[in-house]
Amino acid sequence: MRDLDKALADIVAIRSQIAAGTAFRGYGPATMAATGVVALLTAILQFWLLGDPTGEPLGFFFGWFIAAALSVLMIGIEMRARSRRHHSGLADAMIHQAVEQFLPAGVAGVLLAVVLWKFAGEALWLLPGLWQILVSLGIFASVRSLPRTVALAGAWYFVSGFAVVVLASQTHTLSPWTMGLPFVIGQSVMAGILYVASGDHDVED
Repeated sequence: MRDLDKALADIVAIRSQIAAGTAFRGYGPATMAATGVVALLTAILQFWLLGDPTGEPLGFFFGWFIAAALSVLMIGIEMRARSRRHHSGLADAMIHQAVEQFLPAGVAGVLLAVVLWKFAGEALWLLPGLWQILVSLGIFASVRSLPRTVALAGAWYFVSGFAVVVLASQTHTLSPWTMGLPFVIGQSVMAGILYVASGDHDVED
């Protein structure tokens, strides 16, 4: 029985190693572009409906939470379908690896929002820029299993995050556009990279 358990553990370890060295093809360009559309629509709706986002931070961040949840759902559904189509028996391991790479940044973003909301409400204007920086770190963490050029999208979010912090520091206000436009551009860049790299010619072996 002990030998069987060891053999099963070895199989799991081997599958994980194979998954770690395989290019992940679970992200699709169309869905990635669609998440950019979600960001644009959210920014437009907030521009129309929120007269003063800084005075209504709950409505502002709730709107972006809904947008993020919808985007994650869209990506998750496609990721599962594409992984089973492209990776067959390795699909579960590949999905687990992809989630594991991005999860720390996602959890940090949620906890950062909660902490600022609870203990430093006057600093909520920092959150849009900080979220973009965290997204960039999540993308950089995923580079080893995605096309190398996704680093360009990571660099965009890194630069835009700090730029948004600098801009918002002048007024300490919230704006739908400092969230919407960076994500529209960033997700469009990701979609373009995934489309061009769909033939695997830009992926690490």
